[in-house]
Amino acid sequence: MSDTAALVERLARRVEQLEDTLAIQQLITTYGPAVDSGSAEAVGALWTADGVYDVDSGAYRGRAEIEAMVWSDAHQGLIHRGCGHLLDPLNIRVDGDTAVVTCHSQLVLKADKGFRVARVTANRWELVRRADRWAVTLRVARVLDGGDEARELLASGVHPPTAPILHPGATDFLS
Repeated sequence: MSDTAALVERLARRVEQLEDTLAIQQLITTYGPAVDSGSAEAVGALWTADGVYDVDSGAYRGRAEIEAMVWSDAHQGLIHRGCGHLLDPLNIRVDGDTAVVTCHSQLVLKADKGFRVARVTANRWELVRRADRWAVTLRVARVLDGGDEARELLASGVHPPTAPILHPGATDFLS
């Protein structure tokens, strides 16, 4: 293989990785605005048809149950009192047609004087590439209450980076 062909191949792999990372980021960060606006179908569409959302209070299996969670009296009460589901920057690991995302989320609620953080949660999102898009197969969310489960959930997503971290002036981005 010529140097030019090898270079193009490496660049194509890097672009694909960047496109996957960006698509996954867009998918996950859609959750907060969708769930806070009560857009149940948009929330459900983030998951595969048989996807699972496993949260401390129970598991929702399949899009219909996930959409019903958005329509529930409990969730509608949050929306109408004022709430925001905020995600911190995502730790995204892509492996072929699967990916794992690890992050924190906060539920912020309207209070008498401003807002208050109601809960902070550890999250693990498992995704699969299906045809033309990424979709969630499993989201596990556990409140950070000092217990082992949430810490272990975060630790499971901590791995050394697989791609080099580039610094200004770096020239090894083609390797």
